[in-house]
Order: sequence, then C-alpha cells, then structure tokens
Amino acid sequence: MKVRMKPNVLLLGAALALFLGACSKKPHTAVQENELPPAMVRVQTVEARPHVATEEVTGSVRAKLHSVIEAKSTGRIEQFLVAPGQRVKQGEVLVKLDVREIQAKLDQARAVRDQSENNLKRYTALLANKVTPQAEFDNVQSANRVAKAALAEAETNLGYMTITAPFDGVITRKSADVGDLATPGKALLEIQDPASLRFEADVPEGIIGSAEAGAGMTVRTGTLEMTGTVSEIAPVADAQSRTFLVKLDLPQTPGLRTGQFGRVAVPVSQTSVLRIPVSAVVQRGQMEIVFVIQNGRAQLRLVKTGKRFGNEVELVSGIEAKEVVAVDNAAKLADGQRVEVQSK
Repeated sequence: MKVRMKPNVLLLGAALALFLGACSKKPHTAVQENELPPAMVRVQTVEARPHVATEEVTGSVRAKLHSVIEAKSTGRIEQFLVAPGQRVKQGEVLVKLDVREIQAKLDQARAVRDQSENNLKRYTALLANKVTPQAEFDNVQSANRVAKAALAEAETNLGYMTITAPFDGVITRKSADVGDLATPGKALLEIQDPASLRFEADVPEGIIGSAEAGAGMTVRTGTLEMTGTVSEIAPVADAQSRTFLVKLDLPQTPGLRTGQFGRVAVPVSQTSVLRIPVSAVVQRGQMEIVFVIQNGRAQLRLVKTGKRFGNEVELVSGIEAKEVVAVDNAAKLADGQRVEVQSK
C-alpha cells in the first residue's frame, strides 16, 4: 500500500535540508572573513655572538693633576686672591704673606754683602802691594762668599712669601683666610686640573690578572659611559682589603666631574650569547614575547632576556640560533598571522 505525502510535508523537508547545509558551511566562511591581512615586517636571523663577561668594580673619578698648596716659610696671610671654583693659570698669584720680617732679613743680608764686597776690594789691593798676608785675604774672600749666599737665601725666602699656581686648574678647597698664620705643612688651599681626569678603583686580587696596562675598559658614572685606558696598576695589594689600585685615564666627557661614583667593567672571561634588537621583544604584562617567522607566518614565543648591549638584548631562553625573528612592528603581530618580509 503506497502512502502519499502531503505537499506541505515535502516543502518542510526541503527547507530543513537547505538550513542544515547552510549551517555546515558557516564556520569555514567565518574563518576566511576574520583572518588578519598580511603584515609587513623586517626580520633578522638570530646568531650567537662572542661576549666578554665582566665583573663590575666600584671606584671614583679623580683629577690626574691635584695639588695641596702650602707655604714654605712662616708668615701671616696678608692677601687671599682666589676662592673655591675659580679658574687660575699657571704662575698666577694665589696668596701673599706678610713680608716685613723677610724683607728686614733681606736688607740685612744685602748690607753684609755690600760690606764684604768693600772689604774684598780693599784686601785685594793690599795683597797686590804685599801689605797683607794671603791668609787674611782668603778669610775676607770666604766671608764675601758667605755674604752672597746669605743674600741669595733671603731673596729666595722673599719669593716664598708670594704663592703662585703650579699649573692651570680650578681651586677646589680653601683651608685658610686673611690673618691666619701660614706655616710649612699647613694646607692653605687645593687646586686640580678638571681637563685631565682618571678613574681609580680597587680591583680584587682574584681578577687583577685581567687588567693590563694600556687595555680599555668600560667606565660608567651615572648616565655617562666611556672607555678608560689602564695607565697604572699597583704592584702590590693592600694588606687589609686584598685589592690592587688600578687607575684609568678617561677621555674628556661633558658632565664628568671629580669625586663622582662609578663602576668599571673588568673582563674576566669570553662567552657566546644570542642577541637580538630590543625592538623585537614585546612586553605584555610580565611576559616577554618574540615572533618567530616560519612558513610565512608569525609564531609567538615566550622568551627570557638577559643583559642589554646598547640597542640589543641577550636572549637567555626561548629562541635558538639560526631562527628568524621579526625586528619591527612586533607589537602589532598576532600569533599565526601571515607576514611579508620587507626588503632592507
């Protein structure tokens, strides 16, 4: 017995079949529509590069030319012609002492010299006429030499009463003032040459073998970084700290001042590290991400970075040598996104 289906039933079945067919194709169509367009990127191959491992040692910036000015003769300070921070030229007068006592001794020495000169002339004539014995003439001649020496000493002491700059520099400290008594061994002021600086550090005995005269080392003071040249190495270690004093000549650098704290990187070994441009690393929260380019697509990798070297950073893990990474527009990439490599 044949059963005839009603037209309404047939139409309902056909509509259901069309709906199910449309649903089965919908996911594929959505993927195609939502895929991101290709991104233009520059890439770089990750390579292992030699790196000198260093150990940082603290130290300070010092002036190569530094002098503590003292008086060589005792005298009351009459004039103090400079102040801290003032620039002076070599030979410029810094301090004048009271010269009255020295001047009196000079006048006395000059009078004795004049008298001895007259005596010498008189005894020379007497000796020529054979009126005086040779022994008396010799005594007068010796007295004349002593008088001349005493005069020269008095003139020299008078010169010590005017204290001048030993070199071009800047006054850094003033330890006395007008009216104070200047004596040998008592500091009056300090001067240094700010144009010629060096870095001094106490290097531990365990790594002193890495320091060689003439070698260049990186010195950092605050935001400044420069290369210093080893000029002096103490031949013996300090008995208390077991360190060797190392001095490095520094180039003229704007903003560098004496007394600044700093660090010098002493080389201890050489290793190989993976380095990539800083622009290739994307920071998302606590995660560091790099996009590796494979088969024309960007693949997200979690990495761990290490030390920074200028515009490059060390890769500790997450990337292997010879892999290709995106070095620009990395922050705009998505995992799996198609990329087009931009020519350099």
